[in-house]
Amino acid sequence: MRILDTVDETLIAQLRAQGEFFWLDLVSPSAAEVQQLGQLLGWHPLSIEDTQRMGQRPKLDVYGEGALLVLQAAVEVHPEDENDHPLEEVHCHLSGEFIVTVHGERFQDLRQVRTLLERSTAPKTERYYVYKIIDVIVDSYFPVLADLDEEINDLEDAIVAGAGRHELEETFRLKRLLLKLRRAVVPMRDLFARQAEVITDLAGLEADSHDYFRDIYDHLIRITDELDGYHEMVAGCTDLYLSTVANRQGETSKQLAIVASIFLPLSFLTGFFGMNFDWAIAHVLSGPWSFFLLGLGSMALSAGLMWWWFRRKGWTGNDE
Repeated sequence: MRILDTVDETLIAQLRAQGEFFWLDLVSPSAAEVQQLGQLLGWHPLSIEDTQRMGQRPKLDVYGEGALLVLQAAVEVHPEDENDHPLEEVHCHLSGEFIVTVHGERFQDLRQVRTLLERSTAPKTERYYVYKIIDVIVDSYFPVLADLDEEINDLEDAIVAGAGRHELEETFRLKRLLLKLRRAVVPMRDLFARQAEVITDLAGLEADSHDYFRDIYDHLIRITDELDGYHEMVAGCTDLYLSTVANRQGETSKQLAIVASIFLPLSFLTGFFGMNFDWAIAHVLSGPWSFFLLGLGSMALSAGLMWWWFRRKGWTGNDE
């Protein structure tokens, strides 16, 4: 199999005349280049139009002896919280003579597998190349899922340490990201569950090639399960955030109640002495010792007794 990265009409015509299977990997081609290649390889006009405009959902459209397979690949970005666009659309034009992949510059995994296949000297069958290309697109989700697992764990630790506005915004961001990934993966999973045979028939592959695409389907099921699990974990982060905020508010209310309870007898004592000020001056508070002992001393004693009572009941500590 030959691997190409540019549209060479002479070489492509030569390969087709010789019946040699080839893979053409185009990165961010212009609309004119797609039109030129489509006419050269005999693509259906609707297939050309979809590739020129992009923005398609995962699907498999069969046009005579060829087909257009649209997949969504995942793009890993560091730092992960800046990965607002984690998907890259990949168009795979399939036939028994060739496979053409069209994608943007952000998706680099196909370049890496292209290098590996070019360096490989062992003979490979056509079914292996078709499987490997699709498998690389599907497996691009696993690094993103690993990053998501780490992000969710860090988010849980941050919420427990002290839930704030940033943690709440991060929770909603992860929810949106997981929903976006799931909307891309589920259609691909359903596609390979129902139409994998169509792909193998178009590429002219042997009967055992179904085993390859069954492996891709298994990967998609695993990715979907992990996304569902992460969605539940993020929902748990929301509950943890609300619980942490409620506990913090409860702790604050408890502390304010303790302060109010301590000032309750103080207010009573100051009110009592204030209402009986003339009598107290004439009969009780006749010297400085009586003022400090009866006035300030009684208030300090009442506050100390209440604090001791709260400590004994365990109301002044944290709920641990």
